[in-house]
Amino acid sequence: MVPNRAPDNVEGISAQLRSAIAERLARGEQALLFINRRGYAPSLLCAACGWKAMCRRCSARLVLHRHSSTLRCHHCGHASPIPLACPECGNIDLLPLGFGTQRLERALSVLHPAARVLRIDRDSTARKGSFETMRDAIAGGQADILVGTQMLAKGHDFPQLTLVGVLGADNALYSAEFRATERLFALLEQVGGRAGRGEHAGEVLVQTDFPDHPLYQALVRHDYDSYARALLAERKALSLPPSAHLALLGGEGKSPEGLMRFLGAAADKGRALAAERSLRCSVYPPVPAALSRRAGLERAQVLVQSDDRRAMQDFLPAWRVEIERLAERRVRWALDVDPLGFA
Repeated sequence: MVPNRAPDNVEGISAQLRSAIAERLARGEQALLFINRRGYAPSLLCAACGWKAMCRRCSARLVLHRHSSTLRCHHCGHASPIPLACPECGNIDLLPLGFGTQRLERALSVLHPAARVLRIDRDSTARKGSFETMRDAIAGGQADILVGTQMLAKGHDFPQLTLVGVLGADNALYSAEFRATERLFALLEQVGGRAGRGEHAGEVLVQTDFPDHPLYQALVRHDYDSYARALLAERKALSLPPSAHLALLGGEGKSPEGLMRFLGAAADKGRALAAERSLRCSVYPPVPAALSRRAGLERAQVLVQSDDRRAMQDFLPAWRVEIERLAERRVRWALDVDPLGFA
């Protein structure tokens, strides 16, 4: 674990990681910098008025892509040119916020001009056969530094790869998804396993602001069992899976009022049904989804929670009938049993 916000960082890359990369280059070995965020920067900010480039069709920021000189939404695909000045105040000092694979690729090319830097993400592998070509180039020693997303996290064996540096791992710690840290542990174990698969020992450096977080401490010890036990105790206290059972009624529509009215009526029907049949199912009021608007449609959801699997199985078919009776044509809805996340 190495500090994430040291004053001597260069484009988000710590001094320890830069030194480790230089050592691998001197020995003729390969290094991988892993960041699960493509593009140049995840946001564009006006330093004068605070304007941020937002997607007009989604409740999400536009991602800056330098190579194509565009701002893109990674949810609906909307793209627009990078503005020359702030559309709100006219200021020309627009700052890219955060780091993506393109920005790291550019920084590493400046720090190590003699090194062969190869970026592997969805953008660089869009053409048919490009990923296979890149994979063969890595295996053949035709790349020195790799910059990649989770496309490189598992299933690849590169004997000359002896260093993995991870940037942006802390983002998952802020997620509202209750499975986020579980997935982060698995992802870091997988990407860390790319280092040292040949005759040379491997090293993994994770940049973080929270080196004492239980997840990272368990990761250092390769002790998933103890971390899993801690997560299970936490979820039991919060009545989350696998200690409880969930169902999610998700809806989307053009009118936020109509959407919330439909979901509110569905929730009322659900609570009345659970009370009438004495089923241990809690039906919560509708709330906006984590991504509250996507591709021009408003999104919201109703959560159902129960510690009794049989009660949930008895409740859901009857509730679905009641929802269908609402006959709201302007709302598209779906019932997700045992949802993997709250999207």
